[in-house]
Amino acid sequence: MTPLIIIPARMAATRLPGKPLADIGGTSMIVHVMRRAQEAAIGPVVIACSETVVKDVVEAAGGRAVMTDPELPSGTDRVKACADIIDPDGQHDIIVNVQGDMPTLDPGVIKAILAPFDNSDVDMTTAAVATSDAREIKDPNVVKAVIAGDGRALYFTRASAPSGDGPIMHHLGLYGYRRAALDRFCALPPSPLERRERLEQLRALEDGMRLDVVIVDAAPHGVDTPDDLDRARQLLLKDITE
Repeated sequence: MTPLIIIPARMAATRLPGKPLADIGGTSMIVHVMRRAQEAAIGPVVIACSETVVKDVVEAAGGRAVMTDPELPSGTDRVKACADIIDPDGQHDIIVNVQGDMPTLDPGVIKAILAPFDNSDVDMTTAAVATSDAREIKDPNVVKAVIAGDGRALYFTRASAPSGDGPIMHHLGLYGYRRAALDRFCALPPSPLERRERLEQLRALEDGMRLDVVIVDAAPHGVDTPDDLDRARQLLLKDITE
């Protein structure tokens, strides 16, 4: 495999405008995420952005950034556009989409989602962590993955699922794609269940693509609100001082 990590970033987040450049311990959040991705050491890391201010910050930190169309409908479309710009010949056969709002992401999780690609039937991969937290289980902002015994994703939902005894799996928002699968995914229209749940990974499942889920030990702290940002600052400060 020859993976390429792409981190989509845009300034127009609804709940936290300017999120990529949010300061965490003197460093912009997008740079924290970039460094985590670089620490995974699986391949080149590129930021797919739509504002020059983000590009400038990334490049000042020694990273690589590519400008993409600000009108693209999703982060996944931004990832594909970036891959097409920097690798038009498809030399990178695996594209890893790391969300730009996970500054506490363990680099080992990025490595882990490559393992299912040893099976040639797998089109996409992602990760999940078991949770018994009643608040998370009820929270529609915490997406749950329903996973078969062989690791295949059967469904993703904002509801608590499956019912009965057993773990509830908290889905983590990062993905690996075979290059052909990324192209196929982005060529598809939004699917009915995707629209209903507001979860784009359901588009892949409805089209018959195989998406395998790797179970990891801990969830990164995502940043969507000012409170999330304060929590990320506390966590990263703790890591620095320990």
